[in-house]
Amino acid sequence: MTTRTIRRRLHHGDVDGRKSEFVEPSRFDVQNEPLLGNDNHSDNYKGYDDRHRQDWDDKTKEVDLHWTCLLSNLTVQWSQWLASIARGSGSVLGRLLSLSSITSVQFVPICLTPLQEERLRNLRRRLKVRFDGSHLDHLDALKQLWQSSYPNREVPPFKSDSWKEMGWQGCDPSTDFRGGGFISLENLIYFAKNYPNSFQMLLHKSEGRRAEWEYPFAVAGVNVSFMLIQMLDLQSDFPSSKAGVRFLGLLGNDEKAFDNLYCIAFCMLDAQWLARHASYMEFNEVLKFTRIQLERELALEDVTSIKDLPAYNMII
Repeated sequence: MTTRTIRRRLHHGDVDGRKSEFVEPSRFDVQNEPLLGNDNHSDNYKGYDDRHRQDWDDKTKEVDLHWTCLLSNLTVQWSQWLASIARGSGSVLGRLLSLSSITSVQFVPICLTPLQEERLRNLRRRLKVRFDGSHLDHLDALKQLWQSSYPNREVPPFKSDSWKEMGWQGCDPSTDFRGGGFISLENLIYFAKNYPNSFQMLLHKSEGRRAEWEYPFAVAGVNVSFMLIQMLDLQSDFPSSKAGVRFLGLLGNDEKAFDNLYCIAFCMLDAQWLARHASYMEFNEVLKFTRIQLERELALEDVTSIKDLPAYNMII
């Protein structure tokens, strides 16, 4: 599929389902929830929305998601219990009691090594940087992204309809970074430079049977960045989620763990998209299932680095 495949244009403010923007200075500059399916400005799109809602009941999808979460958690817990039995540690009664209490256990903050602390500080420093179209280095980063995406094409003006081909909502991509900040642009550039084949396949939607109403590539990338920030609990003083705690261990082994995890998550999202035969209005459901799958892989006991994740093979 070429870059000129029909894609649904989003309107600024619809990424999080809001028409106005509120910034709480004490928090990172992120949206409450990344959404890609709340465009009510097009009559054609409304027709598509009506047909979609007839085919897929929202309540059914929520129940499906709920049970998927439960089954995923139970699968991980059961495998951990079986592994404990195989090692022969403790009594059978003790193992049963520990299994029953897994869901209620709170994670105790681990002691970070100086290297982990430094890398976590650097990552949080990146998270606080908002995209600013008046900064030359930010505009240069946009230029870098274009050159990596379309190496044989001249970089267009920073306000041009050409940017829509990459999957930005309008002719000015600087308006689309509210949800992920400057780090989401850094993630896209890292993906393009380090895994160019996978990046190009996703950019051009060149693999699998695609939907008529495709997700916009660049804005989807911003949503993936935001999803990872939430999943890893990076806005807290110390991650309280299991995925966040496990990520700290990966960060000790890989300074670019967040960027590499981003590339994996983006590929997982596209794979979920194809597997579910999804279309535009289902983007948020696909993003939720991508998060579930990624959390499940991070929970595996033998994962000590990004390369240990089963989905790592998707980007290489």
